[in-house]
Amino acid sequence: MALSRVIPAKAGIQCRTLSEYEMLTIDSALQLARRDIDSVDARVLLQHALQSKRAHLAAHPEQVLNDVQRTQFFEYVSQRKNGAPVAYIVGDREFFGLKFKVTPAVLIPRPETELLVEQALARLPEHHPWRVLDLGTGSGAIAVAIAKHRPHVCVTAVDAHADALDIARVNAQQLLADQATSFEFLQSDWFSAVADKSFDLILANPPYIADGDAHLCQGDLRFEPRHALAAGPRGLSALAHIIANAAPRLASGGWLLLEHGYDQSKACAELMSSAGFVAIETYRDIAGLDRVTVGRFF
Repeated sequence: MALSRVIPAKAGIQCRTLSEYEMLTIDSALQLARRDIDSVDARVLLQHALQSKRAHLAAHPEQVLNDVQRTQFFEYVSQRKNGAPVAYIVGDREFFGLKFKVTPAVLIPRPETELLVEQALARLPEHHPWRVLDLGTGSGAIAVAIAKHRPHVCVTAVDAHADALDIARVNAQQLLADQATSFEFLQSDWFSAVADKSFDLILANPPYIADGDAHLCQGDLRFEPRHALAAGPRGLSALAHIIANAAPRLASGGWLLLEHGYDQSKACAELMSSAGFVAIETYRDIAGLDRVTVGRFF
């Protein structure tokens, strides 16, 4: 059997003999993969192919991969080499200490967005049924993380896309199965389905990249849903819409929390001030960049 028939052509694997390929160990498979992809990505993909933990890979470097594991791993490597995000390949991503199912129908949760959850939790009483609205919930990562840490809150999670809501429902069912959290999912174009409701806290990680930004054609962003990333010529369309329409849906003293681009904090603060919000503050993410702006409405 020719090597080309068993080794993915795009994986970049170069074994001298078929026997060498068939006897690949954890250590040698990782070495081969690192020729084409990042070492961390290689480890995560091999963990997924073997359905094992990181500690297992470290403790058993001489373990030989079987046919299924070997084929699956190098298929993953090939996909990653061609740009596919690791989260989409393995089907999940950790966020706020929880593992969320993700697919190309939703944005991949990112570490900087954890700041949005932290600021929400800082404003939510631990034992009160405050009403929370998560706009553009996507995978449900923000809403589920909040509900996990504040089981008494009543969460409404909305998204304009039914396929995203399907993923969010799965995540809520899997991660909140052991608690009686009040959770509602609605298909809604921002506030359209909640016009008659009132909330104590509204938050969102809306699209905020400018339509023509070159980053949209680079890295993982190439594979993520464009509607969850780009918002007008300055990236402010969704943010401006949310700010302009949030106040009527907030109870007196309610909070609005928004994630935005590193250079959009001033614009968000000005829009909030013009809409009647007070106590406006901006918080920086783990990289020291302006990331979340909050305001209160009375």
